[in-house]
Amino acid sequence: MNPAKTTTFATALFLVGTLLIPLHSQTVPAPPKPPKHLIPNYLDPTLLDLSVILPPPPPQDSATTRAELAEIHKIEQTRTSAQVAAAQFDDHHEDIFLYSTVVGAAFAPETLPATAALSARVRNDVGLIDPPLKALFARPRPYNFDKSLHPVCDTNTAGAYPSGHALNGYLYAFVLIQLVPEKRSEILTRADEYAHNRIVCEAHYASDLEASRRVAYATIGAMLSNPSFQHDLGVARAELRQHLHLSSMQ
Repeated sequence: MNPAKTTTFATALFLVGTLLIPLHSQTVPAPPKPPKHLIPNYLDPTLLDLSVILPPPPPQDSATTRAELAEIHKIEQTRTSAQVAAAQFDDHHEDIFLYSTVVGAAFAPETLPATAALSARVRNDVGLIDPPLKALFARPRPYNFDKSLHPVCDTNTAGAYPSGHALNGYLYAFVLIQLVPEKRSEILTRADEYAHNRIVCEAHYASDLEASRRVAYATIGAMLSNPSFQHDLGVARAELRQHLHLSSMQ
């Protein structure tokens, strides 16, 4: 990919991720500290303070949260067994290969080691930014706040805001678009589906998913400016496109 185009793309993504965030009247707490046991691959969490650009979640007693809970209850009443199965599948798949339904059965870690390594490094870096944000905002998950709900996926007491699954899903989508831009529309549709399944699971509110998408925009912008990421992206791109019998990209 042309370096100038890559820089422009990175800048645009970062601006979209930050400028679309509305002003919020609540005071944002001090910036979170990243976990000490993870070593960054493509991000410096001390330089990328996402708490500055991410507004606090709606208060639990707000009209917004009440509306989001009503939406979750409606989905619970209308979800089909197929929708539950899809949500449960996505609950246990957090790597770039969740997009095999878009790219095809040949998109598998066993035959794409460079792509799999890129996926693992990206997820590692999400682990540097997501848990601290969850702890910072401490929004209870829907099923922990409303005991009348019946979650169908794994449960825990971690914060709901932002959604780690949705953050991974959107970030993997933005990475994969760099590898196979021909599938851009289908990839983004799958990313939205993957995020929505967190509501089907009853693990997240709609505003959690929107927060994740905003964080993903800012994160991919920062990653695209990292030479190590550009190198690994190029290796994965060549590997995947050869494997899929696609033309090389300049």
